[in-house]
Amino acid sequence: MSWTEIVIEVALDHAEALSDALMEAGALSVSVEDADEGTDAEKPLFGEPGMEPKEAAWEHSRVVALTDVDADQAAIVAAAAEAIHLPEVPKFTTRKVADEDWVRLTQSQFEPIHIGKNIWVVPSWHEAPDASALVLELDPGLAFGTGSHPTTRLCMEWLEAHPAPGKSVLDYGCGSGILAMVARKLGAAPVAGVDIDPQAIESARDNAERNAVADIEYFVPEDFAQSAFAEQRFDIVVANILSSPLKLMAPMLSGRVADGGSLILSGVLARQAEEVAAAYAPFIKMGVWAEHDGWVALHGRLGSDTVPPAR
Repeated sequence: MSWTEIVIEVALDHAEALSDALMEAGALSVSVEDADEGTDAEKPLFGEPGMEPKEAAWEHSRVVALTDVDADQAAIVAAAAEAIHLPEVPKFTTRKVADEDWVRLTQSQFEPIHIGKNIWVVPSWHEAPDASALVLELDPGLAFGTGSHPTTRLCMEWLEAHPAPGKSVLDYGCGSGILAMVARKLGAAPVAGVDIDPQAIESARDNAERNAVADIEYFVPEDFAQSAFAEQRFDIVVANILSSPLKLMAPMLSGRVADGGSLILSGVLARQAEEVAAAYAPFIKMGVWAEHDGWVALHGRLGSDTVPPAR
């Protein structure tokens, strides 16, 4: 089976409405792309909770609608234009989409990721490039954290640079569980992970079992508060979330750090580092440990009056 894509370039204020109208007119799916992608005019869309862009579109957007190969593409575009009261039917092009082995095609887009000095994150359909390295078998899925994002990389690199055999570790906002798994494979114990998303917890437990670190314990916050870790303070607390929730959680996360222990925070843009550090200042003195692609990892040690040196 094959399909035909309709490609329409439109302004920002029409992209979302046209997408909805194309679906109503018979399109099977619709996506919106940056029409300036790959040029100097390309613009990324960023957003944190409460600060998301109003429109999931760009000033110069490309709307791509998938249709059956035998559908009347001109009629679909005309019906969509009429539905949103465009003064004229927009110009469009079409392109054929051949039948593919979509599973194999998707898998081919995810290659092993090398992180730090000796860590590899490897999808299950690949062989590990270096079997003697610290290898994590991890497939892209519902839970955040495969090592591809700079914030995850920064936390993994910190853990690799500061191995803590026999030390306790808390991964707060654990997502896929990748940071807890790195810590455990480097010898930390006990290791616990917490996430507000039950699907993330399920994914993290599956990943831990697959990677032979099933003794990591994962919880949603309510269960964590009732667990054996309820009152425990940890030698290392790592939280890779976003700046807004990190600031709100400053008293709680700082209170989980044992005397002399380390707190690592990421999910923070470089321009947000000072305000996040200020939120933690009453508890732990934080400073930038490393930066990557505009994101930073902050590190502090409980009981220390000085900021640990940056990498």
